[in-house]
Amino acid sequence: MSSGEYLHVVTVDDISSGRRLLGRAMIWGSLGLLALVAGLQSQQVWGGQDLGFTNWRPTLYAYLVFSICLCWAQVILRGEQGKRTLFVLPAALFVVSLTVFPLLFGMIIALSDWNLSSPNGRQFNGLDNIRQMWADPFYWNALTNMIWYCLAILPEYIVAFGLALMLNTQIRARKFFRVAFLLPLMLSPVAVSWMIGKSMLVIQPAGPIIRLLRTMGVESPALFSNGWTAKAVIMAMDAWTFIPFMMIMILAGLQAIPKELQEAARVDGATGWKSFWEVTFPLMLPVSITALLIRLIFKLKLADVIINVTSGGPGGATDSVTSFIFREYRDRSNVGYGTLLAMVYLVIIIVVMTVLMKFADKALRPRT
Repeated sequence: MSSGEYLHVVTVDDISSGRRLLGRAMIWGSLGLLALVAGLQSQQVWGGQDLGFTNWRPTLYAYLVFSICLCWAQVILRGEQGKRTLFVLPAALFVVSLTVFPLLFGMIIALSDWNLSSPNGRQFNGLDNIRQMWADPFYWNALTNMIWYCLAILPEYIVAFGLALMLNTQIRARKFFRVAFLLPLMLSPVAVSWMIGKSMLVIQPAGPIIRLLRTMGVESPALFSNGWTAKAVIMAMDAWTFIPFMMIMILAGLQAIPKELQEAARVDGATGWKSFWEVTFPLMLPVSITALLIRLIFKLKLADVIINVTSGGPGGATDSVTSFIFREYRDRSNVGYGTLLAMVYLVIIIVVMTVLMKFADKALRPRT
């Protein structure tokens, strides 16, 4: 076999000093270009000097040039190993362009006074939005409401676990009940809010539930006139939509438990509640924690039902943070302040979920 038939592989040792110099020059030159363009555009934004930039497109083009040069330089500097890097690096750079840059732009908007109804446009105002948030009672009320909404997950979990236990037994029409209990999950929360909140629970014209309450002797069945009652109705509608989600996850976990374990527990004399508490529930703990964490993620973005049914009323009593931010954008056209609230809420979610996942990992760790 002749030497020409062998595949020529370029290793790091085969790369000359001039080639290394070219690769480094491509990386640092394109990075310098990106920093220069981004710095000039930032100077126009923060310093108020008109440098002729109408949008952030030049920075995008500079980032595209940097990405191409970085990928090309990997092959120049590292040979075949650099070619392997190209399987991952372009995707990573694309993810950065979709996450990091919008986050930076959002931070710029969050530190600005930008009301769409103002003729002055966007104006940098430093920490004024943070001071406004700190003194905003409606925002803190929305955060307090979110605590109550999140605590409602626990009774939802209990109901979902009970339904899963029932559907895991040999009851009559079990397949029918499984489909029937899953129907609310197939509906959009917007459809649920209009179907129940706007059609069945309204006073004028009186919905069927309101007429039923009047027939039962309730003189003033205005469910949305009182803050706690309205909040309870919102919790009930949201629970009706998402309890099937936890139920189906718990049911899948119950069906994965080997029947031999329960039979062994019965042989040892553990029946009824003792069998559930000492055998079934510990085995279901990983599935339960997963279902609770996923349900919490859905709960933290609760907004659609509130917006369509109460619009945060009465007096902000049913507002969630997400619905409050939405109304800052839609009703007050306050883009700068609304963006700051969204950024702060994002940080709160990251911190809360990180702490809860640490506790969950500790709870699921095998005990020695």
